[in-house]
Amino acid sequence: MAVDATAHIHPTALVEPGAEIGPRVRIGPFSVIGPQVVLGEGVEVKSHAVITGRTRIGPETVIFPFATIGEIPQDLKYRGEETELIVGARNRIREGVTMNTGTEGGGGITRVGDDCLFMTGAHVGHDAQVGNRVILANDAALAGHCILEDDVIVGGLSGIHQWVRIGRGAIIGAVTMVANDVIPYGLVQGPRGVLDGLNLVGLKRRGVARADISALRAAYRELAEGEGAFQERAQRLAEADSDYVRELAAFILGDSDRSFLTPG
Repeated sequence: MAVDATAHIHPTALVEPGAEIGPRVRIGPFSVIGPQVVLGEGVEVKSHAVITGRTRIGPETVIFPFATIGEIPQDLKYRGEETELIVGARNRIREGVTMNTGTEGGGGITRVGDDCLFMTGAHVGHDAQVGNRVILANDAALAGHCILEDDVIVGGLSGIHQWVRIGRGAIIGAVTMVANDVIPYGLVQGPRGVLDGLNLVGLKRRGVARADISALRAAYRELAEGEGAFQERAQRLAEADSDYVRELAAFILGDSDRSFLTPG
């Protein structure tokens, strides 16, 4: 076990031999740190949290009580193979959050980026790939193999089906089931996830130029009303002047195991 001299570990916490505890780490009472866990500089683990498995937690991340991070996948195909969970820097992982390691069939790594917020009871399934500045509200759940790009927001009590991709800057409303891919900057709501426009509020908050927002709105109209199949409409957007529109087109034309939510 490697414990930096500046780390503070409560006497009632259990840190198993083999764990690596970085500078200024704080581990609260009754928490459990497994033998393959690496905690980066300034990580704070509050009371009664469990971090186990081959799990790496990035600097300044805070893990709140009763979170369970790095347990084995909830997948009947899992046979005990060595897989990982990698969590980036400055994340806030609130009470009761669960995050699982990967599976051999999914690449072996569940990955979370930087500056994310996982509210109470949220779940990140095996092999999920979560970008930066993502927010999962209370009890939102990502199934296995999901991809969430940067700046995605998932509302409370929502579920994301396995293998679904959600493009950058999209927002999912509360109590929504998402069973198909979501375009970048899309707005999805309703019990059975309907693409209902663009996340204009999010675009404006991030300071996206008005010209780019106008271009995205025009692109959305083309996807909704243009001639030909959905992929053909996206192909016509691939040569747009706006980087945002080209990003949207590239996402649609990229590889996917699911179909898309399309404009109504």
